[in-house]
Amino acid sequence: MFGYVNVNREEMTPEEEIEYRGFYCGLCRALGRLGGSKVQLLLNYDVTFLAIVLSGLYEPSQEETSFICAVHPGKRRIAYENPYIEYAAAMDVLLSYHNLMDDALDDNNLAKRTMAGGIKKIYKQVAEEYPRQADAIENMMKLTREAEAAKESNVDVMAGYTGQMLGQLFVFRQDEWQQDLYDLGFHLGKFIYVLDAYLDRVSDEKKGRFNPLISFYKENPAGYETFCKGSLTALMAECARAFERMPILTYASLIRNILYSGVWSKYEYYRIKQEGKSKKEKPSKEKLSKEKKGPEDGSL
Repeated sequence: MFGYVNVNREEMTPEEEIEYRGFYCGLCRALGRLGGSKVQLLLNYDVTFLAIVLSGLYEPSQEETSFICAVHPGKRRIAYENPYIEYAAAMDVLLSYHNLMDDALDDNNLAKRTMAGGIKKIYKQVAEEYPRQADAIENMMKLTREAEAAKESNVDVMAGYTGQMLGQLFVFRQDEWQQDLYDLGFHLGKFIYVLDAYLDRVSDEKKGRFNPLISFYKENPAGYETFCKGSLTALMAECARAFERMPILTYASLIRNILYSGVWSKYEYYRIKQEGKSKKEKPSKEKLSKEKKGPEDGSL
């Protein structure tokens, strides 16, 4: 359930490109400090967004480090360093551990189980430092699995667990902005769940996996696309409202790029693919006309 909160690179300014890369590389290096290269593999766009939002809101003093990346050694890169990037790296560990374990349980995936085992010690250290956030993830993942076992068909209920989980992670501390940060994380979490379920519905049905949208599609195929697009649009509107209520000026344009455009990239790509398939499968008007008339010689 990672990788949906991306940027729209086509609409980024050169300055925004530098800023985003600074956070992304900074998060990667922070993960490396937590546990080396095996933890750096957990790097994802969603948690990068968390680092940007918190840094924009609280405006910490920030260092810029120039370095040569082992993966991309072509030129020197710039990485940002501040307490909110370190916090985002810690949240990445918490989320990734449970995500790996969830995948291991769903698919009996030994590789994912092994990866989870490899970061378990670091996970426990982070969980001790951030017990509220760790408990929120553990409790919501437990409720999600119980609801899946009970075949809960209410998409809003299922999405709400992911929403509550991310809501807690977005709250860095108890202060005047905690409710707005929670609201942003809550609706973003619901958006991620619904989008993930939407994109995986067909494959989940084929593999016999639980997905609340499967039953909804069977009951109302005609209204399915409208419901999904409407739900996603409403959730992202709530995210935008929560963001706009906060006095974020630094990185505001970068955050708007993500909220108003970037988060839709996988949805739009999926729709283009589906529309392409529909055009290939749709018979031509000439073929339909012949089928209605029957064979040209009038035989049956």
